[in-house]
Amino acid sequence: MKPLRPLVLAVTTLVAGLLSWAGARLWNSVGSLPGVPAAAPIVLAVIAVVLAAAAITLRSRLQAQRERRPGAKAVDPLFAARALVLGQASALVAALVTGVYGGMGVFLLTLSDASPARRGQALTALFAVLAGIAVMAAGLWLQHICRLPDDEDEDRERATQRR
Repeated sequence: MKPLRPLVLAVTTLVAGLLSWAGARLWNSVGSLPGVPAAAPIVLAVIAVVLAAAAITLRSRLQAQRERRPGAKAVDPLFAARALVLGQASALVAALVTGVYGGMGVFLLTLSDASPARRGQALTALFAVLAGIAVMAAGLWLQHICRLPDDEDEDRERATQRR
């Protein structure tokens, strides 16, 4: 499985943000733009916490296994693979969601006749963007923890060969 690159997440967020901003402008010119759900930042924050908890658990168990500590629980490879896929998928979805809420937030902030309700929605969108960034960071960290030592050695060799 190929690692997910931060550049892919950044480009996905940027493209989704631009499309969301343009869509929000179009939607607002035709009718009333729907609001930003208040639960969005909460759900994203919970996902970030779950991913971070999985990363911490896996890191400690893998470290104990590598150091051959007595009584260390072995990490089931299938569990690690599932955690890796969950982290990568969550990071990709969070990149899309972060872009969408970022684009809507920018549009709501640039409205000349922004009501206090729209400013509140822009603040909610900002919190959703921050929580989405946390999900992406936790997903990338989980991916880093699930790397095999052989993968790290191969990456070092490739970096050395490029120089």
